[in-house]
Amino acid sequence: MAQLIVENDELVLRLSGFEKAESLHGDLRLPLAAVKSVEVVDNALSAVHGFRSPGTGVPGLLAVGTYRQQGRKTFAVVHMNFSRGVRVQLGGADYDELIVSCADPEDTAATLHGLLAH
Repeated sequence: MAQLIVENDELVLRLSGFEKAESLHGDLRLPLAAVKSVEVVDNALSAVHGFRSPGTGVPGLLAVGTYRQQGRKTFAVVHMNFSRGVRVQLGGADYDELIVSCADPEDTAATLHGLLAH
């Protein structure tokens, strides 16, 4: 399962080997300064919009990879077994947002908020 972690001055989206294959992408490393906000989303699958390019998607089941929509680019790692997740809004980065499903999105968001505040 994907993990959002902070290493030094970067937000890292660490992907499992399977997620790397699904997304046709490796781990993402973004400057912490690019993070504008972090919020909990109750239905992570419905938060993903646009067309997949590249990645893997099955409607109602999973969305893993890059999604593009009218000048916006989202990287999503969302699996049906974890319907809730976090949305990380970015500015000045390769992606406009990350949407990641997780077992405890409140804890993930609180951890990121705490680390970003320092």
